Amino acid sequence: VMKRVIGEMHMAEVQIAYGMTETSPVSTQTAADDDLQCRVSSVGRTQPHLESKVIDEQGRIVPRGQVGELCTRGYSVMLGYWNNPQATAEALDPARWMHTGDLAVMNEQGYLSIVGRNKDMIIRGGENVYPREIEEFLFGHPAVADVQVIGVPDAKYGEEIAAWVQLHPGHACDAETLRAYCKAHIAHFKVPRYFRFVDQFPMTVTGKVQKFRMRELMLAELEQGAS
Repeated sequence: VMKRVIGEMHMAEVQIAYGMTETSPVSTQTAADDDLQCRVSSVGRTQPHLESKVIDEQGRIVPRGQVGELCTRGYSVMLGYWNNPQATAEALDPARWMHTGDLAVMNEQGYLSIVGRNKDMIIRGGENVYPREIEEFLFGHPAVADVQVIGVPDAKYGEEIAAWVQLHPGHACDAETLRAYCKAHIAHFKVPRYFRFVDQFPMTVTGKVQKFRMRELMLAELEQGAS
C-alpha cells in the first residue's frame, strides 16, 4: 500500500507513525529522508524525548532482531485510565513504562517493526506463529481484498490456524487454491488449516476487528462439525 501511495499518488515523503490512544500522539515515526525499505517495512525510530524497549515475558530487554513486547515511556504516555486503577496497573509498570501489548522487533539502527499482538500470537505444535505475518503474505494474492488470521484450539497441536478471507469483487478463489499458494512460499507450520470466506468481519463501533468474536464463531462452527 505504501509503495502504491508513493508511486500512484506521488506522495514521495509519506511516512508511517506508531502510537496508541494511551500514548498520544505517536511513539515512533519514520522520516521523510529514510530509504523506501525503512518506510514501507517499519514504524520508524523512537521520537525525541521518548524511550522504547522490547522485552521478553520476564521483562528483560531482548537482543536486537528478536521479537518481544514493545514498551514506551515519556511525556506522551497517559497518567492512567479514568477511575480504573487496576487497568492502569496492568498497562503501566512502577517505572512508568507503558506495556503496549504489541509484539515488535528492533533492528541495529533502532527501527521498529510491529509483528503482531501478544494476545493474538498462535502457538502451533510448539512454534510461535504471528498472525500479522500470514495476513500480510495472503494480501499478496490477487484475489484477496482483506484477511484476518486467528488461532483455534486443536487437540493435536494445541492451536491451529484459521484465516477469514474477503475477496475482491469479481474474483473467485477457494481454500485449496490459497492453501497451495501458502505451501509454495511459507513454512508448513504457518499454513492455515481452515479458510473461511466472508463478506465482512465482526467489528467494534469504532471499526476495529473483533478477533475474539471470530474465535468464538469459528469454535462453535468446528464443534458443530465435529458433532
